[in-house]
Amino acid sequence: MPKSEQFEPPLPEIVGSAPAMQEVYRLVRLAAPPSATVLLIGETGTGKEVIAKAVHKLSRRADGPFVRVNCGALHENLLESELFGHVKGSFTGAVENKIGRFEAAHGGTIFLDEINSTTPKLQVKLLRVLQEKEFERVGESRTIRVDVRVIAATNASLEQAVEEGAFREDLYYRLNVIPISLPPLRERRDDIPLLAQFFVKRYAETHKCPVPDLTPGLLDALKAHDWPGNVRELENTLERLIVFADGGPIKPDLLKFGRARPLMRSPRGGTPTDVPSLIRALVRAGMHAPRPAGLKLHKFLVDGVERELIEEALREAGDNRVRAAERLGMNRNTLHKKREEYRRADAGEVASDEPDAESAGADAPE
Repeated sequence: MPKSEQFEPPLPEIVGSAPAMQEVYRLVRLAAPPSATVLLIGETGTGKEVIAKAVHKLSRRADGPFVRVNCGALHENLLESELFGHVKGSFTGAVENKIGRFEAAHGGTIFLDEINSTTPKLQVKLLRVLQEKEFERVGESRTIRVDVRVIAATNASLEQAVEEGAFREDLYYRLNVIPISLPPLRERRDDIPLLAQFFVKRYAETHKCPVPDLTPGLLDALKAHDWPGNVRELENTLERLIVFADGGPIKPDLLKFGRARPLMRSPRGGTPTDVPSLIRALVRAGMHAPRPAGLKLHKFLVDGVERELIEEALREAGDNRVRAAERLGMNRNTLHKKREEYRRADAGEVASDEPDAESAGADAPE
């Protein structure tokens, strides 16, 4: 891109000059002045909230409030109250009147993060706010009008959710006025050294220690990693390295990706094996491993892997079932049902392993 066409980051805390980010900066500057709805699209950790703040601060509403709501962190009923407020006595625990986030954002901007996790019932209410700029508090019939700009964010495809019937098509079109796609960090690797320097300086100041040097080997290792958690993962990694460096230079041997857990290794030792090799090793071991009486081999292996996968997704999501289900590509009700099955199994309420009549008929030889 010629120098005359380059765009500077709209805020000091936004770092990077990759072509994909140049397009983000261009769209932010175009989208900010009007009050049109903006939809931010990107994987978890790509910086959607930072971009939302940039749109707000460059807008005519910059002097108004910026209110953030994580739609994936609350149950539907609590989220409705959080967004629209409630009156005293409208439900158990409503001991006083409470204004909602839309009211609090009057004259400014409301940022609806993880909008893809909202339920159809709540989507109806959100559609009305976007169209009519009005709503009622939970337990009240009085209509409240607000002047609020909406910036929404999603880490999943809303088009696919519409096709699957999980997201209202009319709401999608209302949100998708100005779409801005944020690239994952693996698609802007040349920005990693700049981001690393930025975070190192920030956390050196936070922890009151000298700003350490980043060795060339470390920068090469950072650029080689795929960063599934994107900028957020890089930020957390650099803060951890600041602590481990203890005032000295940050060297590659301090760098450990992922969680601190023992890794399975190949039978001959050496580096950890790839996932297909690990799966083959697991199956071979499971074929000959002892298992509870009456438990069939397929159920023993497949259910065991599925349970560990679900539990790991929940751990990574901080036990947030909405985010875990999205990560797994699984329906939230299915995830809940699976966890209930595990709970009953742990309590000794083991379900029969015998197939039902329909399954038995399907598998029976002709």
